Formats: sequence, structure tokens, C-alpha cells
Amino acid sequence: MKVVTVVGARPQFIKAAPVSRCLRRRGTEILVHTGQHYDAAMSGIFFEELKIPRPDYHLEVGSKTHGAQTGEMLSGLEKVLIQEEPDWVLVYGDTNTTLAGALAAAKLQLPVAHVEAGLRSFNRQMPEEINRVLTDHIAQLLCCPTETAVQHLASEGIHRGVVQVGDVMVDALRFNRELAGDRNILEQLGAEPREYVLVTLHRAENTDHPDRLEEIISALNELESPMILPLHPRTRNRMERQGLTFTNPRLKVIEPVGYLDMLHLEMNAAKILTDSGGVQKEAFLLQVPCITMRDETEWTETVKQKTNVLVGANKRKIIEYVESFHVDFAKVDPVFGNGHTADRIVELLGKSGGCQQ
Repeated sequence: MKVVTVVGARPQFIKAAPVSRCLRRRGTEILVHTGQHYDAAMSGIFFEELKIPRPDYHLEVGSKTHGAQTGEMLSGLEKVLIQEEPDWVLVYGDTNTTLAGALAAAKLQLPVAHVEAGLRSFNRQMPEEINRVLTDHIAQLLCCPTETAVQHLASEGIHRGVVQVGDVMVDALRFNRELAGDRNILEQLGAEPREYVLVTLHRAENTDHPDRLEEIISALNELESPMILPLHPRTRNRMERQGLTFTNPRLKVIEPVGYLDMLHLEMNAAKILTDSGGVQKEAFLLQVPCITMRDETEWTETVKQKTNVLVGANKRKIIEYVESFHVDFAKVDPVFGNGHTADRIVELLGKSGGCQQ
């Protein structure tokens, strides 16, 4: 069996790594990188650290408007799929890369498998929501991380090909946590475990709306907790356009870091303040309280388990929960699977036997 895997953004590299290891032990995988995240700090280092083979194709699409980026990906992917004639096209998550991979395959009548199917924020203003909904309605195999995701698909009339497989991020953490534990980034930053808040800020709903971004930056400038913020290039650019600056001496702003360094920072944080979907889930799995700067989340299980609280871009709430939010993880139920999701996905794609990570 030949599978073309389409990735393009950092969360997809992380999710694809354990599945790729399984696929390559059992059959043929052709890896396509669209170039959605295109510089070394945001892309190349992930392939090195996660031991992912170098892409067979790199489309080098880069940063563009949503329409231009998706269209260029479609054109490039169509050529690859015509040449490779795969049995499956495998896509991950909810980015422009996800939708482009699914559309390109559908136009060529190639079956699509979607990992992380069924997630919903129910906010159609988010490009990611449009991407995930359309991809789910295209896919023939829908690999859902939770029962909630299965229910979301059922409510949209999608039943065929839907399987609850667990969350592949559990597999990734099992494989990478020990490697991450040996990193020395805390020593480099002069930080102590459990004595800082890790901050990430990059989502368009915050960075592309001046009022929201200003409110969040104002909160960060007033927080009394020590913080570490690996600053996303898009956020830096938007801040420069608005004339926003960080003035809080307790906030240490650093360049983007590789996955293992980021995982090390997450593992050792007292709390995490984020607008990232993936980081919310990693915080849950690493048992770190999470404060999410969004008005809704596709990872509703983390909110129901009371390990994650939504504060939007509200300065008062951000400050209040960063200073006061605590979680008793002894009362939290594991809801994302047992760490063998990659094996299950590959079995569903038509392979047999086991895959040891």
C-alpha cells in the first residue's frame, strides 16, 4: 500500500511522526511538505528532532493570503498525486494544508484519511473551522480522537468511515517526552522548574484583530508571574505594525524554539497561557494547568475536566486566572487514548500487525 502524507505546519509534523514510523515499517509512504511553515526555526528543525524522514516533495508555498496559499498548494499537490498514484492521501488537523490535500485528492477521486476528524469550535469565523469541516465531508476515513468528535460528525450526518482511534499526540508525547527531558533550555534561560508561566500567542483571531492583541499585550505587561514567551514571527510583525511593545521585566521573550525544547518548557511550566489548540492538549497530557486566550475551543474535554479555562482576550480574566487557577489532576480522567493511535490508524489504512514505537 502506498500512502501520500501531506503536512505543512508544525503541529502536523508532530502528529505525523509516530504514524510515519508505523507506515514505513509496513509499506510505502511519500511525504509531501507544502511549505506552509517554511523557515528552519518553524519547520526544518522539527524534521531533525522528531526523526521524520526528509520530505519526498517540498512545494515551498510559503506565506500568502488564505486563497492564494491554498490554491498554490492545490496545484502542486495535484501534480504529485498524479505522479504517485497513492492508495490513500493522509491529512492532519485543520490548516490550509489539510484542506488543500483533501481537495486535491477528491478531484482525482483518491480516498482521503483525516487524522483529528470531528473537532469543532463552532466558530465559522476561524479559517481552521472551515478547513476541518470541509475536510471531514470529503474524507472516506475519519480518525476521531474522542467520542465527542464522533458525536460532532454524527450530528452532521457523517457516519460512514468514522472511527474513534484516540489521539495521536499521546503517541508523540510517549516517544518524545524522555528526549525532551534531557534538554537544557531552562538552564540557558536562567529559569527554574514550576516557577514560570509559559506563554504562546499566534492565532489569527488574536493577532489579526488590533483590539484583541492590544488587550492581551496589556495583560502580559501587568502580570506579576515570571513568564517565558517564544514569540511567533506573525505576532512580532503585528505588534510592530500596531506599535505595541513588551514592558514587563518579568516577561522573557525568546525566539521560536524546536519541538523538544518547547516540550521541555511545557513539562516544567507552573501554568500555560496560550491560544494554541495543540498546546492546550499537550498541557492536559502533561498535567499542567492551562489558561486559553480564546472564546471557544475544539478541545472541549479539557474544559469539562476543569484543567483548562477559556478567558478570551479579556485582560482582567487573563490576569485573574494566571494568578489563581489551580488543578487537581488526581481527579482528571484520561480521555485521549492509550498511546497506540498510530498503530490503529495504519491498521485502518489496510495494514496488519503491530507497530512498536
